[in-house]
Amino acid sequence: MSSARNVTHDARFLTHHALRIKGFAKSETLAEMTALDHAEVEIHLADLAAAEWAMYREARSLWQLTPAGKAEHPKVLASDIASVDLDALRVHYHGFLELNTAFKDLCGDWQLRDGAPNDHSDAAYDAKVVARLVDLHGDTAPIVTSMSGILGRLAPYVPRLSSTCAAVVAGQTNMFTGVMCGSFHDVWMELHEDLILSQGIDRAKEGSF
Repeated sequence: MSSARNVTHDARFLTHHALRIKGFAKSETLAEMTALDHAEVEIHLADLAAAEWAMYREARSLWQLTPAGKAEHPKVLASDIASVDLDALRVHYHGFLELNTAFKDLCGDWQLRDGAPNDHSDAAYDAKVVARLVDLHGDTAPIVTSMSGILGRLAPYVPRLSSTCAAVVAGQTNMFTGVMCGSFHDVWMELHEDLILSQGIDRAKEGSF
């Protein structure tokens, strides 16, 4: 059985892969996703741009993969996971999917209250939903940690989910379901996409959104 201890992930691949997951991203976001130094990520992005695999949208300070970069991704991904025990990963993934269903319900309850948009004026209501998020995170963390032991590049998701959960508990309401702000929802969706790509899963057939 392969483990994270004997799988080496190419650093430039990590940047390429993170950009594939995000679609559009600032270099700082990619550094957070990969747990690489920002300066190193900038070098990778320059290399990807030189190969015409990535391009920079100066108006919004965002990077994205080119069609060529997207086409190349499955090849470099296959090399990255060649020594990974995907069967072992799938065992934990099934547990993640069960929590994913609960998380979608939780996000709905955070965004709506009595069928109307939640303006977060009801502190008691919000506190109950946040408590459920804390419980869900508590159930998720061991699963993600176990998956990280099989596929080492998943490791940054563990502290990222913890820090965003803590931010929500501290009262930063946008860090629950906010978009493009590094929220718990953002990190969760990145993790799910990472797992789907790594296992070659058809998201539509699986029906997990």
